Formats: sequence, structure tokens, C-alpha cells
Amino acid sequence: MAVNVWTLISNARRGIRFVLASAVVLLLVGIICGIFFSSWVRLVIDHELVLRPGSMTFDWWARPPVRPFVRVYVYNVTNADEFLNNGSKPILDELGPYVYSEEWEKVNITDNENGTLSFHYRRSYTFMPELSAGPDDDSVVVPNIPMLSATSQSKHAARFLRLAMASIMDILKIKPFVEVSVGQLLWGYEDPLLKLAKDVVPKEQKLPYEEFGLFYGKNGTAPEEVVMFSGGSDITKYGIIQRYNHRDRLPHWLTDQCNSIAGSDGSIFPPHITRNDTLHIYDKDLCRLLPLRYLKDVESAAGVEGFRFTPPEDVFASDEHNKCFCPAGPPCSPNGLFNVSLCQYDSPIMLSFPHFYLADESLREAVEGISPPDPEKHRLYIDVQPEMGTAMQARARIQINLAVSQVVDIKQVANFPDIVFPILWFEEGIDELPDQVSSLLRLATRVPPIVHSVLAWGLSALGALLILLAVTCLVRSSHRQSTLRLEGHAVSKPPPAKTPSKDNGYELNNRR
Repeated sequence: MAVNVWTLISNARRGIRFVLASAVVLLLVGIICGIFFSSWVRLVIDHELVLRPGSMTFDWWARPPVRPFVRVYVYNVTNADEFLNNGSKPILDELGPYVYSEEWEKVNITDNENGTLSFHYRRSYTFMPELSAGPDDDSVVVPNIPMLSATSQSKHAARFLRLAMASIMDILKIKPFVEVSVGQLLWGYEDPLLKLAKDVVPKEQKLPYEEFGLFYGKNGTAPEEVVMFSGGSDITKYGIIQRYNHRDRLPHWLTDQCNSIAGSDGSIFPPHITRNDTLHIYDKDLCRLLPLRYLKDVESAAGVEGFRFTPPEDVFASDEHNKCFCPAGPPCSPNGLFNVSLCQYDSPIMLSFPHFYLADESLREAVEGISPPDPEKHRLYIDVQPEMGTAMQARARIQINLAVSQVVDIKQVANFPDIVFPILWFEEGIDELPDQVSSLLRLATRVPPIVHSVLAWGLSALGALLILLAVTCLVRSSHRQSTLRLEGHAVSKPPPAKTPSKDNGYELNNRR
């Protein structure tokens, strides 16, 4: 009987030790998961994000499953004659939106051995009359950009050249304002000055187009080759442009930092973004990197959480921070404007945010008909899913302005004052990602934290509970064993020796 009890106790103690060892393992696994699980998830995300031909992310990148839009608002000049003849303040009537749907595609894709992809952009635009304020053949009166660009450029030329230019414009009946359709203003119309320049300008100085349009050449395959990092060799460069049109930097500005093109095209960014990060976007028409900083947390209509990034308020400030963008030296662009003339064949084009948002109030007050800027309507922003680096929603809002200089020797513009004349503004972007993309983003962002909590806290709590139970059982087992030993010792102890006395017959025996 005693042997069976001791066997049972011994077996129980071995079982408790096994449970205790298993509990310690569970606790350690839980702690390890708590510490390293996020890193493991990041490794998986990084591996799946890499742009490899044939992968899902590659197909979405090459042929995005979204339909971006472009909304255009044109500033129609309603008092052109009074402005020229009487010096009246220009009165503008903002027309629009004129909405175009856009299809993106990367073509001629080459997978390079150094972890980059080479490709060309192909964009096509389709007018959406049902979403527009009117047909895109609506007539508008706008400044004659080719003419005013030529006269502004001639301001510091020899006087006889300016007089000759005035005579040519008189013969060709070129005027400071033109009446064109919205479609012509955007996509191109034949301009007599450009047509003349084609025949008289030396070949090396000729413009690469024969028509003028603010979006001219964008509807189709872009000739520029883009080289972008795929993330295969360095995930921190994922989606970052390495070379654009065979250049790894711009030639226009004063420092390497300002000439850098190492930014995203706005569709994808390196993963694992934090609120302290600064994102950068490069677009050849902007002629620089556009920095974006965290504004606030957002959530898409599909329930995907993200960060909203927007340019800092001093991005176009005329200050020490931006002096590298002023190669000709002071005076530079007015506060809130960015001079892109070096990228636009010396045409005095100034970019700003719509309604001169974040610009000097005097620019808006120089004209009539532009309402005060509203950040909700006129701010540029991109909503990014931080772990995946995917753009969820975007509004790229830019206003195109013409900086006109008065040239008294050219009679056609002799009364045209020095003014920054707004031409139009547009917003380009996406409202929502497709359901399949949103579902993947939700899966990638919501499931890992749940699994992390289950593994880290669940295993740790289970391990701690089993340790507590095992220790309790060991304590009880030890107590029971001690009790059994005491009881066994009490049973097997021999009786004490008898002391000689009368009671046990000791005296009687001695007498005999």
C-alpha cells in the first residue's frame, strides 16, 4: 500500500514538472512574440511589397485598379478691354469644374539587376460631361501665354528687337488676350507665334511642340524614361525615383538637395511610415521635390486607417529656407509662388496653391472674382496607409499663374502692368481605392495586431497561469509527502524499553 502511494506521488511530481516546463516555454514564446512579432510582420510586408514582375503588387502598380480624375477651374477674364485700355483691375469669373477621368499605366517596363525598374508613363484622359459644369468647348478669355511670355523675355533685350517683335505681332494681329475653348486651353491650339518660331528659331533653340496647351503632350505616352527603385535591394527606397529622363538630379537650382529628384510619384511610398516622417513627391512640371508632412489621422470610407500628409506652410515661402530655388538672386518669387520658368522654356509660369492659398494676400487682391482660400477646398494632401505605404486618397491641387512684365516698347502690352495673372487651377486625385485593395489593406493592418495580442498576451497569460498552478501543486505535493513521512515514521517506530519495577516482575525475579 505504501509503495503504491509513493509511486503515485512520484508520477504526479513528474507530471507537474512537465507542466511547469511547458508553462515556462509558453511564457517565453509569448514574450518573444511580444517583442519580435511586429518585426516579423514587417519582414513579410516588405517581402510582399517588392515590385516583382508577376506579383499582385506589381500588377497593381503597373496598371492601377483606380480611375483618378482631374477637375479643372478656369479663370475667365470678363473685362479684358477695360483692363488694357483703362487700367481697371481684372475681373475674373471662375468657370468649372471641367472633369476628366484618367487612366494610368506604366509601359515598356524593364526589370533591372540593380533593384530598379525602368518604364514610361502612359496617361489617357476622357472628358466627363455628366460631372462637369459645362462642355469643354465652352469659350473662355485668358491671357495669351505664348505672346506674354515672349514679351516678358524681351524686356532686357535690345530695343530694336522689342520694336521688331511689336511689328511682327501687329502683322500677325496677335493680342494680349485670346478667346479659346477650355479644351484648347488644356490640350493645345495652333498659335501663330509658335508657328513663326518654328521657321525662324535655330534648331537647337526650338520648342518641342508646335501648339500651345497647358496640358499639351500629357494625353498619351510620355517620352521620358523613369527609373524607380523596386524595393528588392532596399525597402527604404521602395517607390523612389532614381533617374528621370536619364538624369539623377535637376540642373536648375543652387544645391544638390534642391536639385534632388529622389521622391515618389505619389502613388506608393516606402512602408512603415511614422508621423514624424517627411514624404517627398517629384513631378517634372513642378520642377522640384515637394515635401509632405503629417497633418492628422484619417480613416477611409472602407475603414482603412491612415495618415494625412500635406506640404508645410512655408513650402513656397520667399525666405532663407528656399533661397536655393532662386538662382538669379533677389528679388525672388513673391511669397507663396514658385517660379518654374527654368523648366518651362523660360516662360514666366508661377505655380501656387488654388486661390493663392498660403500666398501673400496682395496677389489675390490684385484681381477681382477670386474668393478667399479655404484649406478644405484648396489644400494639397495625400492620405497614406502607413504600414504599406499605399496612397488611399489624394488631392493634388495646383494653380497656374503667369507673371507678366510691362514692356513699354511693345505697344500691344504697353498698358499691361506687372502682375501675376491667374490662369486656372486643377485638382487631380482619387476618392477611394477599389474594394479588393481596401480589403487587403484592412487584412494587412487589422489582423496582425490581433494575432500579436493573442500570441503575446495569450501565451504569456497561459504560461503564467500554468506556472502558478504547477507551483501550487508542487507545494501541495511536498506538504502531502511530508505528512506521509511523519505518519509512516510514527507507525514503524519500536516500543520503548521497559524500566524494571514491581509491575513487570523485575523485583521478584531478582529475589529468586
